[in-house]
Order: sequence, then structure tokens, then C-alpha cells
Amino acid sequence: MKIGILGCGAMAEKFAETLVQMEEVECYGAASRTKERAVEFAKQYGFKNAYGSYEELCKDSEVELIYIATPHSCHYENMELCIRYKKPVLCEKSFTLNSDQAKKITELARKEQVFIAEAIWTRYMPAKDMIQEILESGIIGKVSTLTANLSYPISHKERIMQPELAGGALLDVGVYGLNFALMHFGTGIERVESSVMMTKTGVDGMESITLFYKDGRMAVLTHGIYGRSDRRGIFYGERGYIVVENINNPQSISVYDTEDRLIQHTVVPEQISGYEYEVRECMESIRAGEKESHSMPLDDSITVMELMDELRKQWGLIYPQEKE
Repeated sequence: MKIGILGCGAMAEKFAETLVQMEEVECYGAASRTKERAVEFAKQYGFKNAYGSYEELCKDSEVELIYIATPHSCHYENMELCIRYKKPVLCEKSFTLNSDQAKKITELARKEQVFIAEAIWTRYMPAKDMIQEILESGIIGKVSTLTANLSYPISHKERIMQPELAGGALLDVGVYGLNFALMHFGTGIERVESSVMMTKTGVDGMESITLFYKDGRMAVLTHGIYGRSDRRGIFYGERGYIVVENINNPQSISVYDTEDRLIQHTVVPEQISGYEYEVRECMESIRAGEKESHSMPLDDSITVMELMDELRKQWGLIYPQEKE
């Protein structure tokens, strides 16, 4: 399948490094706001074509799937452009700026019958089903609590600190913690409580989020942009606990009994990077004539955006675009 990349920043580079190793993919086109950057990117990763505007990429009739790698604040307009040209889309997380945008772009995609999916790579990985199977096996009995954390020292990145680009921890790393909880505990949330520490620029720097479920379970999540965390996800059960190493790209799943003895250890399959799973599912869905991803349905993307809207409301965090 001929794939085009819209935006040639750091995320696009990571993605392209995976694409070049996939035999079933043709690195067809790269688009940037300047032709010079697009040419540089295309040459570096072996893309056939370079475009000096996003619209040029969308106009190319040969392009079969477009990966959007721009900042969160640009996703809505970028997806809208792709849909206008009937181009299937895999859009980097977070899906949009807020739930209103997510609902509007979903409505437009469904109306125009164009495939779009959010690139939450953990949703597409084999690890998701592996974790769920272990949970459902009952090996640790009834599960009451989930904890997960994700923090990286990324406050030096300009994009992360700018409200105009929807910066902060939530949309960049918090989205993974929320998805981890929703993947394994579901969406039956009764209420959400949180605490936050804001940056001087007015975005969230660190936060603690507690999701209270209607069935009595609880998910406690922490995210930040200042320090490196262990990135673990842990499930607490009556007969032990399950530790997932790295919720942002699971490496292994360990089960311990109530005496802290390791009773089961599962390593995830070898992979190129982890991005290949979302690409393959999108390709399969498009070829089958489907308009949404099975692993990340559009309604789930909307649910995550609604949760993040609620959290930002609690914190009084409004992006400049939302004030206009």
C-alpha cells in the first residue's frame, strides 16, 4: 500500500523508520509546509515523492493511506483536508483538541464514507489481548484496582510547553494512561477526580487521575513531563497482582501471588517498533472496505477526548483556540 506522511517532524521520523522495514508498504510521499523539508525527509527515508504543502499530498491519486504526524492542535484541520480528498487517515494521538472536534470529524468521515483511525499504538499491539487474557483467566482472582504511570523528561520541548499547540502532559502522555484503563477496565466510569500541577506557560505539567467505576473498581493514573517514571501498569487482585512493564509499549507481563512470588512471566512477541500493528490493521480495514478500526473505534476516540475535556475543565485549562 502506498503511504503518505503529512508532517515531517520527530514523530514522522519514528514512524518512517518502521515503514521502511515493512515489505507490504511503499513509502510513497512526504508532505511538509516547506518543500525543502519534505525533500530532505523523503531523501532520508526513501520516500518516492516530496510535497511542499499538505494539499499536494492529498491531491495525489496514488496515495492510499495518509499518516498525520502534526501537533494535536492541527489534527482536526488536517483530517478534514484528507477527508475532502477521500483519503483514508491514520491520525497520531491525541485524536483532536477536544471532544467537539472529535465528534465533528467522526460525523464528517462517516458522511463521506472515508476511513479514519487514531494512532494509539497500544490499542493495536498483541500485548493488549495478552494482558486481557491473563486478567480474565482469574489467576489473581477478583481485580479491584489498576494503577498506571507515564512520565518523561520532555518539558524542554517547545511543543510540550505551548498552550497554542495543546501542550502539557495530558494529551501527550496522559492519553496512554487513560487508554490503558479503558482497554482493561472498560468505559463504565461513574466519576473522575484529579489533581494537577500547572506549568508557568499554563499547561498541565503533572497530574494524578482517579477513575471510579460503577462496579466498584478504581483506576489511579499519574502522568508528567519532568521526570522518567517506571511506566508500569499494575492490576491488584485477591490472589496476587499483575505487572505490565511499560504501558506505552508493553514488553512483558508478570504475575505474582500474595507472597510476592513470581508465578507467571510472559514476554511480548518481537516487533519492528510496535507501529507496524496499527499500519497493518488500517491496511486490512481499507482493503476490506471498512471505515473504522476494530482496535480503536471512533466512538472510543470520542470517549477518551470527553474524559480529557472533563479533566481540563477541573483544572481550568482552556486552549487558546477554544476561547476564540
